[in-house]
Amino acid sequence: MFQNMKKLFSGSMGRKKLVIIITSFIVFLTILSFGTYEATKASVTVNVDGEEVNVRTHAKTVADILNELDITVRSEDYLFPESSELVTNSMEIVWEPAKQITLNVNNEEQIVWTTAKTVKELLAQQNITVSKHDKINPSLDTELEKDINIVYEQAFELTLTVGGEEQQVWSTSTTVADFLEQQEITLNDLDRVEPGLKAMVTSDSNVEVIRVEKVTDVVEEPIKFGVVTRNDNSLNKGKEKVVQQGQEGLVAKHYEVIIENGKEVSRELVETKTLKDSSDRIVAVGTKQAPQPQQVSRSNSSSSKEFYVSSTAYTANCNGCSGITSTGINLKANPNMKVIAVDPSVIPLGTKVHVEGYGYAVAGDTGGAIVGNKIDVFFPDKQSAYRWGSKRVKITILD
Repeated sequence: MFQNMKKLFSGSMGRKKLVIIITSFIVFLTILSFGTYEATKASVTVNVDGEEVNVRTHAKTVADILNELDITVRSEDYLFPESSELVTNSMEIVWEPAKQITLNVNNEEQIVWTTAKTVKELLAQQNITVSKHDKINPSLDTELEKDINIVYEQAFELTLTVGGEEQQVWSTSTTVADFLEQQEITLNDLDRVEPGLKAMVTSDSNVEVIRVEKVTDVVEEPIKFGVVTRNDNSLNKGKEKVVQQGQEGLVAKHYEVIIENGKEVSRELVETKTLKDSSDRIVAVGTKQAPQPQQVSRSNSSSSKEFYVSSTAYTANCNGCSGITSTGINLKANPNMKVIAVDPSVIPLGTKVHVEGYGYAVAGDTGGAIVGNKIDVFFPDKQSAYRWGSKRVKITILD
C-alpha cells in the first residue's frame, strides 16, 4: 500500500510539472507573438490640425489610420498624403480640417469651408481681388477662426458734383448720407442733395450737392415826384410858371434772394422802406384873359420912328414853341396875324410897327435869342419862314 501511495504521489507531481511547463510555453509563445506583432507595426506621425500624434499601426492605408483615430475627413479638408496612400514606416500624415466661414460678398451671403489661415488667403481661394477702394471686414491679415463672418464690398466709380464742380470718386454700396460722410462733404442747412440722403448709391449714380444760400439784397430806388398845377389869375392864360421845383424821394427795397451754386435763382420782395419822401413840383397855370389883338392899320402919325434891324422868321410849330406868344396871342388859332418877336427894351410889347417886306404888325412876342435891334417875324408855315430867311430890314414904329 505504501508503494502504491508513493507511485500515486510521484505521478501527481509529474503532471503538475507538465502543466507548468506547458503553461510557461504558452505564455512564452504569447509574449513572442505579441512582440513579433508589435515589432511589425509601422511607426506613423499624424499632424492633426497642428498637433502631432505618434501612432504604431498595422493599418494598410492613410484612411485606415484616420479611422483608427476617429477622424472624419471632409472633401474641403487638407490631407497629405491622399487617403488611399499605403502606410509605410516613419510616414508623416498631415490633416487640417476645414473651417466653416460665413462670407458676405456685395450683400450676398454664402457658407464656405476652407483651410485658409487668413482672410487674405480665403479671398484668394475665392478668386476675389481686393482693391484699395474695396471694403473688407475683418482686415486681410486677420487669422480665420471657426464661424467667423467676413464682409466684402467691392467699390465702384461714380460721379459726385458739389457746388457745380464734378469729379469721379470711388464708393461701395451705401446710402447717399453715408457716402457724403465718407467723402467728408459737410451739408449746410439749406443745401439740397439729389438723389435724397436715404437713397442707395450705385455705379451709375450721379450724386449732386447743390449749395444753396439765402441772402438779403437791399436796392435803393428813386421815388418820382408828382406835378401839381394851380390856377393863377395873375398870369395870362396859357402861361405857366414853376412855383416849386420837384425833388425825388428815395426808397429801400429789401429782397430775399436764393442763390444756388453761385447763381441767383429767385428774388422776392419782402420789405420796402422809405428813406426820403418826394416833393411835388408845383406849377402855376395862368387864367388871365389877354386882350384881343387888333388888326394893325397904317398910321400917318408924324411921330413915327424908323430904324434898321436884323430879322429872322419863325412859326408856331418850331421846337420849344407852344404857339402862344408872351402876350397871350394864340398863333395857331390866328395864323394870319402879323406878329413879331422883339426885345421889349428896344420895342415895347404891344407896339404897332411896319416891317419892310412884311407889312403892318404888332410887337406881341419875345424870344431868348431876340436881343437888341433884332426881330423875329411870324409866318403860318415853314415855307414862308424859310423864304424870309435872315435879312436886314427897316422897321417903323407907328405908336
